[in-house]
Amino acid sequence: MSLDLLPAEVTADLWHDPASYWRALSRAVQDRPAPVAAIGVEALRRNALDLVVRGGGLPIRVASKSVRVREVVDAVLRMPGYRGILAFTLAEALWLAEDHDDVVVGYPTADRTALAALAADERAAERVTLMVDDLAQLDLIDAVAPPTSRARMRVAIDADAGFRSRSLGHVGVYRSPVHAPAEVTALARVIADRPGFRLVGLMMYEAQIAGQPDDEGPADPVIRWMQRRSADELRHRRAAITASLRDIAALEFVNGGGTGSLESTAADESVTELTAGSGLLAGHLFDGYRSFDPAPAAAFALDVVRKPRPDIATVLGGGWIASGPPTASRQPRPVWPPGLHTMPREAAGEVQTPLRGEAARDLRIGDRVWFRHAKSGEASERVDQYHLVENGRLVGVAPTYRGEGRAFL
Repeated sequence: MSLDLLPAEVTADLWHDPASYWRALSRAVQDRPAPVAAIGVEALRRNALDLVVRGGGLPIRVASKSVRVREVVDAVLRMPGYRGILAFTLAEALWLAEDHDDVVVGYPTADRTALAALAADERAAERVTLMVDDLAQLDLIDAVAPPTSRARMRVAIDADAGFRSRSLGHVGVYRSPVHAPAEVTALARVIADRPGFRLVGLMMYEAQIAGQPDDEGPADPVIRWMQRRSADELRHRRAAITASLRDIAALEFVNGGGTGSLESTAADESVTELTAGSGLLAGHLFDGYRSFDPAPAAAFALDVVRKPRPDIATVLGGGWIASGPPTASRQPRPVWPPGLHTMPREAAGEVQTPLRGEAARDLRIGDRVWFRHAKSGEASERVDQYHLVENGRLVGVAPTYRGEGRAFL
C-alpha cells in the first residue's frame, strides 16, 4: 500500500481518548517484534492539514530531517499546500532529487564527494539548491569543481534570524555569521558576480520562536515577551534584507518559519514560503505550545522483560535520546499505560529502561509500553520501518531512510 493522505478528511480525534488510541495501535502491531514503531494515519493527516491552515495560504516546504521516511514525505507533498523539500545533507538531496525537482539543502556542506556528483549532473544541478553563508563555502565548491568544468550551482543565503537582546544576549541558534542587512547584501553581491553560481533564495529560520515552547512553566511570560519582540525585529530586518537582495538577483523564494512559528512567519509579507516537518509526526517536545495542539502521530513500543520490584517494569531498549541540551525533556516519554516515568539515576538506557509508577504493578513480562520520541525524524534512525495504522488496522509499512539502507547524518 502506498500511503494516501487524500481525500484530506479529518476523522474523530481518537488520540483524545488515550485508552482507545494506544490499545488500537497495540492490537494492530501485536504480532510484530519490538521495538515496533507505528504511525497513526488519521493523526498524520490531521497534523498535515493543521499545518496548512496555520500557514495561512503560503506553500510549505517539507523538512525531511523531521520525517526521514520517503513515503510520508511523498504523501504530504501530494496534498494541496505543500511544495518542495528542505533536505539536511547534500547526499540526501541528491537521492531525493531523483524523484523531486525542488530540493533545498538546509545547511552548508563540505561533502566533496556529493559536490562532485552534483557538479557532474546537470539535471540534479537544476533541482538542488545549496545553502551558503560564507565565501569559504564557495571556495570549497570551486576547489572540488572549477566553474568552467561544472554545471552552474543554485545557491541560497542562510541569514541569521536570531534575536539580539540587551538583557538576554543572543537568543536563538548559532547558524549563519551574516545577520545585519549590510552583511547579507555584501555576500549576495559577491555570489551574483561570481562565475558558476546563481543566487535564487534566502532562508531565515527563527528557532527562538519556531523551536521554543511557550506553554510549559514559570518562564513562559518571558519567552512570550521575547518571541513578540523577536518577531517584530525580524519582520523589519527580513524586509530590508529581501529588498536589497531583490535588487541584486531574481529570488525564487524567501523561506522562513518552522512548525512552532507558522502563524507569525506567514504574517511577514517578505516571506514567500514556509518550512515545517516536526509537526507532521509530532514528537512530544511540540506539546508545549499555545498556538497549536499536534496529534501524537508517531510512537514506538518496547517489551517489558524484567520486574525488579512490583512498582518497576523494565523494558528492553529505550535510550533513543533526542539532540539538544542533555535534559530530561530529550528523553522518550512513556505514554501508555499512563502513570509511568523513568528513573532519575538511570533514565532511558541503551539496553534497558526501568519505568516506575503504579501502572507498573499491572505490567507483566511480555507486555508492551508505548513511548513518544522527543523530536520527530530522529526516531527513524532507530527502526527500519513504520507500521501504518488506520481505523485500528495495520494497512501497510513504510521504510525509513535506515530501512532503505541510507544514513546521511
